Amino acid sequence: MKLLFDENLSPKLVRRLADLFPDSVHVRDVGLKAADDPLVWEYAKDGDLMIVSKDSDMHQRSFVFGYPPKVVWIRLGNCSTSDVESLLRRNVAAVKTFHEDLYASFLSLS
Repeated sequence: MKLLFDENLSPKLVRRLADLFPDSVHVRDVGLKAADDPLVWEYAKDGDLMIVSKDSDMHQRSFVFGYPPKVVWIRLGNCSTSDVESLLRRNVAAVKTFHEDLYASFLSLS
């Protein structure tokens, strides 16, 4: 299970969560810094990645287009990288279950 961290999240999350989500990447690391959502969406789809984002637009795209890719929507408002890391660590089982779910297209975490 590989994650693609969107631009609105810190690239440090890749390293900080590598023990739980190995081979994950940040959009900055794959040449998608400041890329439009459709490009990020297609990259995730083609690479079998789940998008992790604070952007409600990604949440909306999951309703319109379904999956792949799946979207993990971080709903913490203004928060630190440590807050996002803690949220994902606390919910790792839910993320794994979501990844395996054949019907769910997005997971909201707060």
